[in-house]
Amino acid sequence: MSVQTKAPESQFAYVVLAARRARQIMAGAPPMVENPRTQKATRIACEEVNLGLIEYEFSDLMANEEEKDGGKRRK
Repeated sequence: MSVQTKAPESQFAYVVLAARRARQIMAGAPPMVENPRTQKATRIACEEVNLGLIEYEFSDLMANEEEKDGGKRRK
């Protein structure tokens, strides 16, 4: 499995990644963005994900969960 930095194509994966990073920021981790536009942890996390500053890898388990949930929530 390779480490990725570009924003996930899946909305579910994007939200999970940003939420985990936001929790880190709220716990005291410094932002990776030099001059954040806001002080809100969730906005900073989204900006970091969009800029490709977050390294991540998703396991097969998460991919399977996404497939299960994705079909139920689409309208």
